[in-house]
Amino acid sequence: MSARSLLKDNRQTLRAISLIELGARLQVLQSETDLPYERLLKLYKEVTGKSPSKGQLPFSTDWFMTWQPNIHASLFYNLYEYLIKTSDIDDIEAIIRAYKLYVAETQQAGIEPMLSVTRAWRLVKFVDAGMLCTTRCTRCKGSFVNHAYELDQDFVCGLCRPPARAGKASRRGAIH
Repeated sequence: MSARSLLKDNRQTLRAISLIELGARLQVLQSETDLPYERLLKLYKEVTGKSPSKGQLPFSTDWFMTWQPNIHASLFYNLYEYLIKTSDIDDIEAIIRAYKLYVAETQQAGIEPMLSVTRAWRLVKFVDAGMLCTTRCTRCKGSFVNHAYELDQDFVCGLCRPPARAGKASRRGAIH
């Protein structure tokens, strides 16, 4: 049995705290750290002052395909992909940084973020698993989240071709 490293434990704890502060679910913490469940549970309660949410993580790729969530997911994923390509950081650190940038961008634009850090993490996992990918819009040349294996030679994004009822309701995450 190998001895546990205090430095590694400390890094894992700090990573878990960052994720908790961003609102990550306990399942994300378990997946992205080597810390024992009991310790994560205690840490979650200490950081937030409450017990973690129960239930399963979102698992449908369809959520990312609807108009506004797709724009938000695409913004996050482009930030994540840029960080992965230009920085020497691991996946979860890139997710944390990209999510913070995503939240800052949406707040700067005066809209509420639609994407939780747990959904952002799940998005990266879906892309890694080949269930989702990014597709370039033929009009604006932006890169948008799309189903893998979708026919996309004439793909037009939701910004270039919004749905007919877009902007009719003042909703969370609305693009003005």
